[in-house]
Amino acid sequence: MTSPDSDTQFRHDVREFLQKELPDELANRVRLHQSLKKHDYEYWHSRLNARGWLAPNWPEKFGGAEWNPLQRHIFEEECALAFAPRAVPFGVAMLGPVLQKFGSPAQQNYWLPRILSGEDWWCQGYSEPGAGSDLAALNTRADRRHTHYVVNGQKTWTTFGQHANMIFCLVRTDLSAKKQEGISFLLIDMNSPGVEVRPIRLIDKTVEVNEVWFNNVEVPVDNLVGEENKGWTYAKYLLTHERTNIAGVGFSRAGLDSVKRIAASVRDGKRPLLENPHFAARVAQVEIDLMAMSMTNLRLITNATAGQAPGLESSLLKIKGTQIKQEITDLARRAIGPMALPFESESIEGSNMGLPDPFDAGAVTAHYFNNRKLSIFGGSNEIQREIYSKGILRK
Repeated sequence: MTSPDSDTQFRHDVREFLQKELPDELANRVRLHQSLKKHDYEYWHSRLNARGWLAPNWPEKFGGAEWNPLQRHIFEEECALAFAPRAVPFGVAMLGPVLQKFGSPAQQNYWLPRILSGEDWWCQGYSEPGAGSDLAALNTRADRRHTHYVVNGQKTWTTFGQHANMIFCLVRTDLSAKKQEGISFLLIDMNSPGVEVRPIRLIDKTVEVNEVWFNNVEVPVDNLVGEENKGWTYAKYLLTHERTNIAGVGFSRAGLDSVKRIAASVRDGKRPLLENPHFAARVAQVEIDLMAMSMTNLRLITNATAGQAPGLESSLLKIKGTQIKQEITDLARRAIGPMALPFESESIEGSNMGLPDPFDAGAVTAHYFNNRKLSIFGGSNEIQREIYSKGILRK
């Protein structure tokens, strides 16, 4: 456990780093919920890695910062308040822990440094058109042919697949086994012959997710993580880390601060909207929920630091974290009132429309719509409730 003085110094160090390394232009784009480019993410990845802060949850022996729970909490909070981009999670926060726990020494020695250096941009190949929340129903096949697998099938909702050069995939390697028992975890080069990426254009006309097709794609057997047909175990381990990461306590706190600033300037008759009893009550409830979730998140991180994998609590964090984020974006949308109505592509960015600087109505509206996805991805909230209730009832 660190001392209060050392925690204060750490917070000072983080603020100093952000002031030095985070360009105002990039922070403003994050503040306004504008789409970031690939080079924006790559820049921030490189700055964090150069400081040794890219992988706060990794052990030092793998190049991580190995921070304690409070340090991680402080770092996320300060990054959110400074409007720093979130590091792309697929390599660092998802695949990295899986390789460290289940990967071979050769895989760890090769892939982990490349995640940190940014040589590989990873995406996640889990969901399929017929296998979203029921992920174990996936049909993408991998047939073994001596020294390689031949992969055929389709993945969908692949975030940043248009940028990635590598994808970690769940594939079916045993058709005769029960659906959870015939799945393997493969690392696939996106530049392999037979891989096709098809962008999915979203409601705001941006491209964030993609379909990925595999047509007789050859993958070396050495790219199998762990044992064949044991991929479901590794997938569940990865998903607990993903669901914990989705909670995003610091970013929700920054979002709530933005709502308060908007509501303090928007008039409700002769008074600021923030003084409206009904609106103020909703803001207060979110603040209470956020404080409670923050404590739960700290307990979960503490357990993970002690070597325990995130458990059922990660489902609770995913549920509550996404509910809080959606409520915050809804409050922002309600606060700007009629200004939220236009949703033309040309008004998504740069349409201030009388809001206090540095907010714009188009970005608030786009952010609200984009965050409708939160209760679905990473395992829908309905499924998370079922997972948690089954786990509790079995005890």
